[in-house]
Formats: sequence, C-alpha cells, structure tokens
Amino acid sequence: MPFLPVDLLLLLLLVFHVARCEEEAAIPELSSQEHLSTLPRSKAALVYFRKDMSPSAEVFLEQLENSVEALRDYGISVLKVNCHKEGEASHYCREDNSLGKAYLFRGHVLLRELPMDALFSVDAIVANVLFALLFNEVKYLRTLEDLQKLEDSLKGRSDLVFAYVQAIGTSEHRVVMEAAFVYGSFKFALTTEVALLRSIRSGEPEVPSSQLFFCHCAVQTDPSQPCRRTRMEWPLTTLSVHKFLKLMREPLVMEVAEDPQKVSPPSLQLGLPLVFILTHKETLEADRSTAESLAWRLLGKAGVLLLPRSSAGPDILPQHNVAIRTAEEGTPVQYLVLKDVDEIVALVEGDMQPLEEEKEYEEEYEDEEYAEQEIEDDQVVESVIRDRKNELSFENIQTLTEESFGSMLAKANPIAVLFYASWDAVSLVVMQTYVEVAAQLKGSSAISLARVNCWDWPHVCTQQNATQFPVLKVFAKERRWMSYSGMWGTQEMRRFIELSEIPCPMRLMSPKEVEEYLSFKLLPYRHATVLGLFDPSMTQAREAFIEAAKVLEGTVIIGIYYEEDATTLSQKYNAPLPALIFAKPETQKQGFVHLSNDETRDIIKSIRRVLLETFPEITVGNLPEFFQLEKPLLIMFSDGALSERDEGEMRHLAEEETNKSFVVCWLNLKNTPAGRGILKAYFGSSVPPLPLLLWINLHSGGQVFAFPSDQSLSEANVRTWIEELKAGREIPSAVLSEEDWKPRLPAYDFLSKMGPALPEFTIYSGRTPVGNGPEEVDVLGDKKEGVRKEPMEEGAPEAEGEKRVPSKGDLRGTVPRLASREKPPKHHTEL
Repeated sequence: MPFLPVDLLLLLLLVFHVARCEEEAAIPELSSQEHLSTLPRSKAALVYFRKDMSPSAEVFLEQLENSVEALRDYGISVLKVNCHKEGEASHYCREDNSLGKAYLFRGHVLLRELPMDALFSVDAIVANVLFALLFNEVKYLRTLEDLQKLEDSLKGRSDLVFAYVQAIGTSEHRVVMEAAFVYGSFKFALTTEVALLRSIRSGEPEVPSSQLFFCHCAVQTDPSQPCRRTRMEWPLTTLSVHKFLKLMREPLVMEVAEDPQKVSPPSLQLGLPLVFILTHKETLEADRSTAESLAWRLLGKAGVLLLPRSSAGPDILPQHNVAIRTAEEGTPVQYLVLKDVDEIVALVEGDMQPLEEEKEYEEEYEDEEYAEQEIEDDQVVESVIRDRKNELSFENIQTLTEESFGSMLAKANPIAVLFYASWDAVSLVVMQTYVEVAAQLKGSSAISLARVNCWDWPHVCTQQNATQFPVLKVFAKERRWMSYSGMWGTQEMRRFIELSEIPCPMRLMSPKEVEEYLSFKLLPYRHATVLGLFDPSMTQAREAFIEAAKVLEGTVIIGIYYEEDATTLSQKYNAPLPALIFAKPETQKQGFVHLSNDETRDIIKSIRRVLLETFPEITVGNLPEFFQLEKPLLIMFSDGALSERDEGEMRHLAEEETNKSFVVCWLNLKNTPAGRGILKAYFGSSVPPLPLLLWINLHSGGQVFAFPSDQSLSEANVRTWIEELKAGREIPSAVLSEEDWKPRLPAYDFLSKMGPALPEFTIYSGRTPVGNGPEEVDVLGDKKEGVRKEPMEEGAPEAEGEKRVPSKGDLRGTVPRLASREKPPKHHTEL
C-alpha cells in the first residue's frame, strides 16, 4: 500500500482535530465547581457528568450532542462536566451510581435521574426529558378504570388527548410529548398497555400501531354519560397531530350563507373535503341536528357546513340535498341526492362513487316501463325546471315535523295537510297550487294549511298511509279525516278545503233553516247544495243517506232533515219522501229526486247525477264523472266558445226530459287541447271542419257518428239524426277498438282513483280522538249509546312518556326517502 505524502497527512490530521473540537464544543463543557452556578434558575438543563470513557459512553455522547438543537427549541439546555479534568470536586463525579446517568435540573433543583440506556436516540432523549418535565401534566395510565376516572374528572372542564405508543422513547412517544408541551389547553395521557387500547377499540392486531384519541370531555356535562372519543385516522406524526388537534378546536358545524365554491374554512385549508347540508328555513333546526350527527361521524375526516338553498349554485335542482367539495383547487362543487347520513359517510370514506351511481341509475331505468314513465313525466318535470328559481312563499303554510304533527292534530281547529316528496316533480307542481290556495284562503277560512315532507319524515307518512305522492288530507278533532281525490287545480283544491269545514251531512232543525239552506243564505259558500228529506220513521233510508254523505264529504254540501214536519216540507217542494232536494247557484233552480232505493251506492250515484251540469263543457277533470254514467255522449267539438245560436240549440236539446238517455255536452279545444288527439284518433289526418257534432257510444260497440256537414245545426235536425243512427240507417265515421283502454302504468289509473266503487268508497281510516266521556257524539250531534269507539288513528298525539324519539340519521328538509319504494328516483341528468 503506498504511503501518503507527509504534508497531506498533516493537513488531514489538522482538519480532523478542528472538526473534533467543533463537535465537542456543541455541548458547553463546564467545570465541576461552576456547573450549578451556571444553570438558569427557572429553566431546565440536562447535565451529563462524564466519567466513563467506554465506547457506549461515546455513542451516548454523540446522541446527546445531536439532541442539543431539539431540546433548545423547548428552552432546555444541554451541559456536560468532564470529571477527569476536574477530579472529583463535584459529588456527582464522586458517586459510583452516577455512571451511566444524565441529570435533569430546573435551576439548582434536581428533577430526575435518567439512565443512559433509556436515552438511546435523539427521539428517546427528547421524549424522556419532556416526559420528566411534564410529569404533573401528562398522566401515564395502566387500566381502563384509570382512563375513565381521568375523563370523569375532566367533564365540563377540559378535553383529553389520549395516546397509545408501542414503547417509551420511540418517535411516536416524542411526538406526543412535544404536542403536550405545545398544547397546554388540553390534558394529555399516555399508555403503552395493549390491553387498555383493546378495551376502548376492539379488533386491534396482535402488535397494534401507535394511536391517538381525542376525548370530548369539556362538552359533556352529564356525569353519567361517557366522553365521546374521536380517533385520529392518520399515522402518529408531528404534522398529523398538529392538524388533528387544530380540527378538534374548530366548531362542530359551521353555518355559511355564501357561494360554497368560495368558502374556505380551516378544514379545507388542512386538506379535508367539505360536506354542505342544504337547508330550508322551515326545517333549519332539524337540519342542524342532522348536521351535528353527521359531523360527529366525520370529525377529523371532513368539514360539515349548513348552507341555505338560496345560497347554492344557480343550477341546483329541487331534489338536491347535499353538496360535496374536495380540497383540490379548482374542483367544482358537486350537488347530490343522498338518502341518509350513512350514504354521506360512505361517500367521504371512499366507499361510494356518485358519478358511477348516476350511471347505474341510467342503466337501470332504460327498461321499457320506466322509459315510458320518463316520457310521461317530461311535461311535469319541464314545468318544475322552468320554475325552479322561483322561490315559493310558505308564510301561510305550516311546516310540520315528526314532533309537531301529533300536537297539531290535537288542536280543536281543523287542518289540511299536504303530504309530498321533495324529489317528486308532481309534488313540486302541486305545491305551487297549494301555495296559491293558501294565499286565497288567508283570513277567510277557519281551517289552517300545513305540509309534511315525506322524504324527511317517512314515519309520519307511513302512519297516515301516504305512500303515493302527493296526498291531501283534512283532519278535524271531532270528525273523521278526509282524503282529497280530485284534480290538483287551484279552484278544485280550494273547493275541497272550504267544503271540508262543513259537517256532512249538516243537520237542519226547522223549516226556516231548510229554506235558508236551499236559498244559499245559511252558508257563505256559493256551491250546489243537496238536502235529504226523510220522515222520522225512515230509519234505514236515513242511515244509508248519512253513510253516503260521509263518502262525499268535501265534494258537496249535504244537509239532512228528518223532523216530524218533514211531510209538510215534502208537499211544499212537491218531493215525495224519501227525497233529494237540490239547488244550483248558477241556475238558481231547485229540483228533486225520489229515493226509491235505500242502498248507499245508489244514493251516491243519485247525488252525483243531480249535481251534473245540464250542458257541461267536457274537461280532463270532469270527463270521468260523465263517463261513469255509461251513456252515449253527444259532444260538440269547437275551437273556442260556441256561437250563441249553436249553444242555444244544444242547451235546449239537453234540457228536454226525453233526452236523459244520453249526455249532451261540448268540448273547447282551446281549453282542452287533448281533444285534438281524440279527433285524430277518430278521423286520422282528415278531421272535418269545426264546430263538429259527434255521437260517441264508448260503452256499446264503440261507434262514432258525425253529424252531416250539409245539414244546419238545429234541435229538430239533431233529434232526427239521432233517431236515424239508433235505427241503424247511419254509417259510423269510426269504430273504436274493443280492447281495454288501460293506463300505460298503474300509477296513471286516474279513473279508479277519482271514482272508486263501494265498498272501497270508505276513504276514512278511523277517527281522531274525541271526548273523554263514555258517550260518543255522531256526526249529527245525537248521542249514541253502546257504540264501541274506533281505535285512535295512527299519527294522533301519543301518550305522555311514549313520544317517539326521531332518528338523527335522516337528512331532514333535504333527503328524498320514500315509504314503499323499491327503486330510487330516476336522476334527470339532462337538468
């Protein structure tokens, strides 16, 4: 091996010596006499009395020198005393047991002797020194009982940071002690006991990793309840602990009222996603409760915020109830429709992919049935989209929740409740009409209007059998509830609500009341009225009439009179008993029908028939009423109002007593555009010019006859033409198919809903609670003896102590949840 030149060798020795001197100078070396006087009185110092010159001492000294800078950050000095230079002037140098130890002082006071074998690395030195300095602040726990006692002592005062580390002196131990040194507002506790970790968190592996828990004791004021614990999901590092504890200091739920794209709370700055719960003003308290429940589950994983729908993006749809924003800069806010808190948690934790879910919905609903439903719903959905930016005013409509529904029914005043689903397009269209009705009835009706979102409160809707939406019901404390089955127009809904205030049947007690009733002086409503007139002995007919009136409640004003002088009134109105006497405000005429049958079904048919107009305009709403008569229809189709001459001829024909075997009516294509489709079905593309008079017998043969265009429209000519076609001497213009005209989907079977047959006519499910006495009062005000009371209706006020605690896992005011719906609603991606 060649030798190095002498000059080069001397140069290397010099450099080594200088480096060695600088390295040793990293730790100030004091004499044994001056080390105590040098120590600051209020500061801590770690002092090493060097007596041992062994290799292990050299290794320790190297680690000690490397920790100087780290300890200095915490105000801790590192000093050494060379006992060989100073002899044994200091008693620490003279003690035999000082070998292999370092001493921690605060001023002149010795705090702890630290063995060198515990100070094997920089992490171990820093962790043990801080552990010794904070021995009163950081508790070491051995059992679950120790942890519970510590938590109990902190309830209502302070939060606890509890850590499990695999061993003392590890890097994780150092991280915990450094955090305890910095975050003096929290109480810290430490353990290395695996059994203690497993007692608070099951399913840990044989050798678990170090973990950190935040125990929320400051907010727990109930001594009997445990402190909530939130586990830090990230590895135990200085940065993650700082991030985690900063999040624990933030409010559980934030409320914002600005563009969610511009919101920048600390959770977003720390790299966490944001979850926005879209709120309604009426359900803000329930939404806040839901958000708090969600925030506890996502604590340390995502920020939870409450956002008014008015502050959300301009393209938000009515069914959207949740918004997600990730921490990546420039990522747009994603609006979603989620069912409950579990789905949100799964989405944040990465178990759900909303975009893939949307794709799955598209594929799932491509089958023929739902494709047809999508087409049928387009016009309704289009109207919802068109008006989605128009805020509805609910100042005249109460918003009911699961808690307030029962108490509202217990009040004396009647209440109309619309059960709807916030995701359903038809519900949203009907809600607009409902708002208009509420505005019209404001101050003029004793009945109050309310709404229940079945997405938010499915339990209430299930109890009330509201499984198809929307459903309008009227509840009165001492009467049966009524369900609306008519058209969803403003006038139709208002008529139902107004009529529901009137007892049905209304019992009249004197001939004067009967006269006022039939002259519209007794009631403030200008609706057709029907009176049942009975001799007191006609019990069976009277009971059948009362049952029929209950079925028709809310659709017509019905009165009843069965006093001793009923025969006198019968002679006055020329109506043999039992009789129906009716009065129509539009014609100011009265009439009667003799009740020859005591069956409830026949009485209902009789009442409905007397209420029909003499020469009605056929619309989508009233067509079922005339269709159920099972008579031929003589319809005049016109493109606008009828001329005075044509209307006069047709009305005179309709009023003829001999023409009761068919219905004379007309259809205005401008008011009912569906009539054009009917004409095309009859004539194809060659529709005759309007006005056009047709004879349509849908119930016998399906033949369609057109009145000859070369004849003038007169009563005589029409009557002659009808006789000819009945005799079979006219050729039909079209013959309809004999196959059943079924609705495309069961949900579109509107005829069955509008006119159900008895005994299914009973649209009541029971009684709301009445008095507490042994007697029950019937709808006429008579006391009934020996009558068994019907069970209390579901959804009525519950007994004290039995109040149902609502689940906080649902998204109140936001989430589309349905009772009895197997498939989720179709997502309209084109919106």
